[in-house]
Amino acid sequence: MSQPLRTSRRRAWTALTLPALLCVLAACSAGPAAGGGADAAAPARESARESSPTPTGPPGTLFDNFNYTGADDPSLAAHGWEIRTGAGGPGIKNTWSADGAAFPSDPAAEGGRVLRLRSSTDGTEQGTTQAEVQTTSRNFLTGTFAARVRLSDRPTSGRDGDHVVQTFFPISPSDSSENYSELDFEYLPNGGWGSAGPQLDNVSWYKADPPDRVHDTLERRLDGWHTMMITTMGGKVTYSLDGEELFTSSGKYVPREQMDIHFSNWLIDLPFTGGPRTWDMKVDWVYYKADEAVSLADVQKTVDGFHSTGTDYINTVPKP
Repeated sequence: MSQPLRTSRRRAWTALTLPALLCVLAACSAGPAAGGGADAAAPARESARESSPTPTGPPGTLFDNFNYTGADDPSLAAHGWEIRTGAGGPGIKNTWSADGAAFPSDPAAEGGRVLRLRSSTDGTEQGTTQAEVQTTSRNFLTGTFAARVRLSDRPTSGRDGDHVVQTFFPISPSDSSENYSELDFEYLPNGGWGSAGPQLDNVSWYKADPPDRVHDTLERRLDGWHTMMITTMGGKVTYSLDGEELFTSSGKYVPREQMDIHFSNWLIDLPFTGGPRTWDMKVDWVYYKADEAVSLADVQKTVDGFHSTGTDYINTVPKP
């Protein structure tokens, strides 16, 4: 399992669009999204988006299939996402870059596009970038968290061997909170902190500093697409992968305050120099249902329904 991840972490985030978009965000929250950047098909996509169903939907639901044109797409911030560009850890500190986030088309994506998080390095701090995206809404607590994620066992380019960490996790907005809460999926294809890997760590935190958490490790190679789920109901947290229950925590190791949702792709250390390499993690969609334990079959049925009606985004989760 990993060493403490968050004790040195101090978030600094940059939203990539203007506060004027808050009016759009308010409308969206009332009811029901390949390198990034516009291309020749962008006008057609924008027209389709404008004619898509109004973002209303079932109560207490977040869904996003990341149908955005790029990191500068105004809808990204309007839908409550921001890309990390600031300082701090974990991993190689102060190397977070918006360049690592893109929304390419992908034939394996159920919604057509993916959120791609790319970390890159040449083995030096100055030649390293890490990527992370999070929600700006801190209103996720009990219920079901789910995401379809593509994990990578090998670099997209360059030499293998980096200690990369590919993650999906809800977490408290502040590391120093008295009610600190964090629930982690962390995939380490090449291990790290003395382990050889591959491994998937599931970690439930009570405190970040000093670190107080419980965990379980699945020692399995997981290259490819997987549905990751965290269910927190009835005083326990259950982690499952593709419907297989992996780990349950209870007692004090359950969320105690509302959290935000993160996806992150970062490097523990820099074990070697000798040329550039890149690591990609992809997210097809994310889903959250407040205050309900939803089965994998029902999650997939709901997501399929959104896709069939052309619904890219829904957010009806109550504000804190």
